[in-house]
Amino acid sequence: MKNDFHIATEPGRARRFKRWLPPLAGLILVGAAGGAWMMFHANPSGAAAKADAAEAAKKAEVQELAFSDFMIVEARELSVMLPISGALNPLSQATVKSKVAAGVLETLVPEGIKVARGQVVMRLDTGDLQARLATQQAAQEDAKAKLALAAKNHETNQALLRQKFISQTAYDTAENNVDIARAALKSAVSQVDIARRALDDATVRAPIDGIISKRFVQPGEKASPDTSLFSMVDLKQMILEALVPASEIPRVKAGQPVRFDVEGFGSRHFSGNVARINPAAEAGSRAMTVYIAVNNEDGALRGGMFAKGGITLEKSAAAPVVPISALRQENGADTVFTIEHNKIVSQPVKLGLRNEDDGMAAVISGLAAGARVMIVKLDGIKAGSAVKLPQDTQNKQPITAPSTTLKG
Repeated sequence: MKNDFHIATEPGRARRFKRWLPPLAGLILVGAAGGAWMMFHANPSGAAAKADAAEAAKKAEVQELAFSDFMIVEARELSVMLPISGALNPLSQATVKSKVAAGVLETLVPEGIKVARGQVVMRLDTGDLQARLATQQAAQEDAKAKLALAAKNHETNQALLRQKFISQTAYDTAENNVDIARAALKSAVSQVDIARRALDDATVRAPIDGIISKRFVQPGEKASPDTSLFSMVDLKQMILEALVPASEIPRVKAGQPVRFDVEGFGSRHFSGNVARINPAAEAGSRAMTVYIAVNNEDGALRGGMFAKGGITLEKSAAAPVVPISALRQENGADTVFTIEHNKIVSQPVKLGLRNEDDGMAAVISGLAAGARVMIVKLDGIKAGSAVKLPQDTQNKQPITAPSTTLKG
């Protein structure tokens, strides 16, 4: 009987549990939703706090810099230069002309060959010149004989005058003949010297050390006095003639250094110094010629080459140099952003010479060589900002201060 009752009541209990299961699940869901609503409304600033935390995390984010964002400061001289251009010409050059009328016998040195001062370059025909010398020598001998005869007559007349055999007038005439004969001899001697010098001028020599640049006559041609025979130049010293606006002349002084380039020499630079300034402006312009002396011992520069460079008007002592674009103004003072221990630091600086053409400025105080300076203005970068330097520092380098360039 007991077993039968258990079997009979068990299905009934299961049916009652299934009947209460849906309402119970509903109550649990309603309670969970209510708890979530209570928690949210119990802390209404939770969303704002999360937003503030996200913003703070964003602000605390470290910004990584590129190599083009900063530079390493170098100490060097800074110059302010006045652009110039002009042609180069040899300081010493000569055009040799014939001093006699004679035919060209031979030309010994062609163009482009170096010669020393006094070296024979050309020979002229000496036939007529030798004949003229012989004639003058004969005239000299004749004058000598006439002087000897006049002197002998003078001695005789002097003795006769003492014995009263001739008059004073006759004696004076004899003495005058001596003076005339002596003058004639001097003239004959001078004519011999002229003829001998003309003969020597037929051998044409180089007046300076240099290079033959042009021959104007060839063997067989006839040369008259003042006929150009050849020209030569000495390339050891050159002159660069540059036109400078009259408004800039007050800043140009003799002795100022000049740096220039010549097309065709690649990266080779040349230098010189201002030698003198033409006192008058060129006709039709407001420019004056400045003459620049250039040492050219190796002969690399040639006459007529075009040069382009600049005159150094001002020059600072070696000091840290920064781009003008890196300068900032804070409370009326010049400052730069430096990078120290991965932090941006606002560093006041005192500036010296500025080169507006190159966009560089010398720093007198407040900055040392080797410092890292921001050269671009980035959003979000200010004093105190945390930054991260590039990782690949072995294969790449940050920007360094450019050297002074020459602008024409």
